[in-house]
Amino acid sequence: MLWGAFIMNIAPDVGWTAYVPLSGPQFSPGHRADIWAQMITFTEVSALAAAVVLVATILKARAPGMTLARMPLFAWAMLVTAVMIMFAITAVALCSSMLISDRMIGTAFFNASEHGDALLWQHIFWFFGHPEVYIIFIPATGFVSQIIETFCRRPVFGHSVVVLALTSTGILAFGLWVHHMFATGLPRVGYSFYTAASMSVSVPTGLQIFCWLATIWDGRPRFEVPMLYVVAFIFTFVIGGLTGVMIAAVPLDLQLHDTYFIVAHLHYVLIGGAVFPLLGAITYWFPKVTGRMLDQILGKIGFWLVFLGFQITFFPMHWMGLLGMPRRVYTYPPGLGLELPNQLSTIGSFVLGAGVVLFVVNLAFSLYKGAVAGPNPWGAASLEWLTSSPPPVYNFEHIPVVESDTPLWDVEGAIPVVSGLRVDDKEMLLTTVMEAIPDLREPVPEPSLWPFIAAIATGIVFVCSIFSPWSIPVGAIPIAIALTAWFWPKTMKRFAEPVIS
Repeated sequence: MLWGAFIMNIAPDVGWTAYVPLSGPQFSPGHRADIWAQMITFTEVSALAAAVVLVATILKARAPGMTLARMPLFAWAMLVTAVMIMFAITAVALCSSMLISDRMIGTAFFNASEHGDALLWQHIFWFFGHPEVYIIFIPATGFVSQIIETFCRRPVFGHSVVVLALTSTGILAFGLWVHHMFATGLPRVGYSFYTAASMSVSVPTGLQIFCWLATIWDGRPRFEVPMLYVVAFIFTFVIGGLTGVMIAAVPLDLQLHDTYFIVAHLHYVLIGGAVFPLLGAITYWFPKVTGRMLDQILGKIGFWLVFLGFQITFFPMHWMGLLGMPRRVYTYPPGLGLELPNQLSTIGSFVLGAGVVLFVVNLAFSLYKGAVAGPNPWGAASLEWLTSSPPPVYNFEHIPVVESDTPLWDVEGAIPVVSGLRVDDKEMLLTTVMEAIPDLREPVPEPSLWPFIAAIATGIVFVCSIFSPWSIPVGAIPIAIALTAWFWPKTMKRFAEPVIS
């Protein structure tokens, strides 16, 4: 939808926040803002579907014996993220639907002259917008926990503390949205509450960082490329977190609002908190996905280019913001002391870009010429390393049974497996939520085109609704037909329960 809008020269032009009344019918005629609204709603429908799948899979399809206490921290991070998506995404889907309703059928949710409220948009949008930061960040903490465990050769220190920190972050994230609105003139009592909440959310993240540092201190760390990205993450994210606590204070936020200090903070949190762990995770799981190892020399050169380029690019922006340079403005008058930090940022951006290019080159080269990886080249403890690299289409020949939180390290000899499942047809073993005790054998549905047809029909409805509101009631008919055919009751044979041996 986005690239099609660019091709037709009707791409959205109201900024990523699409604040009303700028994005309303009075100030944004045409279909540019309509494309933004429906593209966001469509995206969030897909995100909700993915979140439901993740929650159901993690809670009911774990390996037998993998209790919640033994569940890998990456799986915990994805569970918390999926639950957050289910609550946060509905908010932005609501406000984008209200916007398209204002624009297409004349409602007045955000029109002050018709008893609407423009600030209502900001409240609903940022109720999504701040949890979204943690929806991006929390999976990265799962990457970090898995990588640290593997390269320090010991379980993550304070497993239960990290789990509690993840869930606490997911809950507290929904109480911070007003700190994006300190400049809108809200009541002072509200300022105090959201300042306190914004500072308190740093506590669970700090607990995770201390647990990771304790794991490194007490382990035998090997500083290979994935571990280097983890160290870069800790260093960078701590700086971003400290500046976040600074701008949680209302007086300082009012001075630094919409300056380059905010740009610096945002990138230290998002690139330091999400991109560095992601690059480390790609390096870490690349041999499992492809059966090839990334080149370590190219990987380390690329890491240092990315790390140093990032610091040179974004650290001077703190300085620029303190000097008053506004964000979203590409130029500045001479003589304000902004020449040197802007020049440093320009140099750093080229270094950072070179590091990213080298990372991509390393991926392409290693995909065909990399050293062949065994099933577990890193000596990791989690179950995905039990299969060959890359895994077969059926994943595990026999479903493993988990007896500890580091099963590949703690079991001597062969890992126990589940027997009794069918070998002539596909079926899933469902387990209980808390203790992961075998509960049900669930036949896998036959392959079907109806989910694909339902998705295509939904996409067509959203695209057409940009131009006519009638497409929604008319388009609901083929969607309903596809969903009915997809979920129509089917007779499935059921067999005796499996046993563990």
